[in-house]
Amino acid sequence: MDNQNSSFSDSSKSNYSIKRYTNPELEKILGIPVPVLDHGFIRVIDYMGGDDSIVQAARVSYGKGTKTISTDRNLIRYLMRHRHTTPFEMCEIKFHIKLPIFVARQWIRHRTANVNEYSARYSILDSDFYLPETLETQSKNNKQGRGDRLEFHVEQKLKSLIREHSENSYRNYLSLLGHSTEYVSEENTSDTAKTSSNCVAREIARIVVPLNFYTQWYWKIDLHNLFHFLSLRTDSHAQFEIREYANKILDIVKIWVPLAYEAFEDYVLKGIRLSKYEQKIVQRLLNGEKFDDVIGEYNLSVREIEELRKKFSF
Repeated sequence: MDNQNSSFSDSSKSNYSIKRYTNPELEKILGIPVPVLDHGFIRVIDYMGGDDSIVQAARVSYGKGTKTISTDRNLIRYLMRHRHTTPFEMCEIKFHIKLPIFVARQWIRHRTANVNEYSARYSILDSDFYLPETLETQSKNNKQGRGDRLEFHVEQKLKSLIREHSENSYRNYLSLLGHSTEYVSEENTSDTAKTSSNCVAREIARIVVPLNFYTQWYWKIDLHNLFHFLSLRTDSHAQFEIREYANKILDIVKIWVPLAYEAFEDYVLKGIRLSKYEQKIVQRLLNGEKFDDVIGEYNLSVREIEELRKKFSF
């Protein structure tokens, strides 16, 4: 047994070559935070696979693909075009993300990732909170969207209100924990510092912290489900704050899997979906009929008609 352990120890010290797929460009930014919003960031922690992995999974082949890059590109585009999704699931990526709590609550609705979030039951939240650069009114025709930007003097007054409320809430949070300072360092968060009888448990104290405070998590997801997330959260209808994060991730995906990204951009991000009736309308328009003459025959709602106009700028 001793000889076996010695042999293993000696072999572990020998030189070795990396045999799994690596992306030199992605390696350059591994672990480097990419700023988002005022205090947030995204950084790549780890990844598995790339364009080669998608191709290999589709062909069920071993090692590097034997086809040319152009052939690999055509295969990936075929897979994307015909929604053959499982080969894209062979690629995974893991992020460390710092984001406002209200963004995290939107984000977590995508239940196809592995998530481990910073625990405010175990640790103490830091004092970072999100303050929007601009404030807008509620949209008049979209119940979950923004309208026009407020006048400057009104905006400044309300931004001050948000800032004061956030700062007061954090002071209250610290008071519940038995702290008098506005900033909690790692050295001041030991369990022995919370033994006073007037301290509240962390799991209760956190309830006074507003949704604009920052949390952090590790988020791991495969490429197929990441594409779905990005298709929804980079859309112009998505909330601005989560869209900022999605756009940063989109830039990273472009580096990680350039061929898959190209197909995704072509067929999904900048592609157009047509219903059965919309296809019939387009066919008639191609035959020379006019939009206003045919649109009334298909019982489309006002919103459907407006969306179709936008798709083709009718």
